[in-house]
Amino acid sequence: MPKDTPSELVITQQFCGPPNSGNGGYVSGLLAKPFDGVATAVLRAPPPLNTPLFLKPFGDGVRMENADGDLIGEGRPGDASDIPTPPPPPTMAEAIAAAPGFPGLHRPFHPICFSCGDKLEEGYGLRVFTGQVEGREPGFVAGPWTPNPVFADAEGLVPVEVLWAALDCAGSVAWVVTEGGGGLLGTMTCEILRRPAVGEPCIVTAWPIEQQGRRRISGTALWTADGQLLARSHQVWIGRPPVAQAA
Repeated sequence: MPKDTPSELVITQQFCGPPNSGNGGYVSGLLAKPFDGVATAVLRAPPPLNTPLFLKPFGDGVRMENADGDLIGEGRPGDASDIPTPPPPPTMAEAIAAAPGFPGLHRPFHPICFSCGDKLEEGYGLRVFTGQVEGREPGFVAGPWTPNPVFADAEGLVPVEVLWAALDCAGSVAWVVTEGGGGLLGTMTCEILRRPAVGEPCIVTAWPIEQQGRRRISGTALWTADGQLLARSHQVWIGRPPVAQAA
């Protein structure tokens, strides 16, 4: 494990997905951060909040464990060939027009999720809202995202774990808008071509790939405003029943 990787960390409430566990993309990004190039993260249990977690070397990767030694997740070098080629991005105007179709704005979802929660203030949550893009294949969703300056690292760029979080929930939304079922992130493989600077307008896209029983497979991507690819991912979601309609 690289020497600059922390051996102990705490995921605070800010970085939740479901109310009582860590955001899948954010935690996956922490597991991937020790590795250069493509990385794969696998979540084995809901990441607990506000409690010490430990990263330990394991083979060519790392394990995340709780204080009792229970396995929470694993990170390892990934393979770029596992990541799909993203469909062409929409224009920024199309992404902006699609964002109000984000299901979480209209019915119960995860309102305090670090990635897509609509009840979090800008700069506390990422507020990545993706909706069906008009005229594109069913499930192709997009939305705008400009990284808030509060997330800047020492270079003024978006940290790996925040970038992974920005690519997280859109992959589930791609399935929600087509057949209603959401899911919990199980595995994510991501390639970062360039980390955007904070304040740099970006576009997040996602699309469904295939369903295998309860497993729903998605692709997601991050683009510059003029359509240059910044990052792409392959995701495996563990499906759950369709989201209930609001009363």
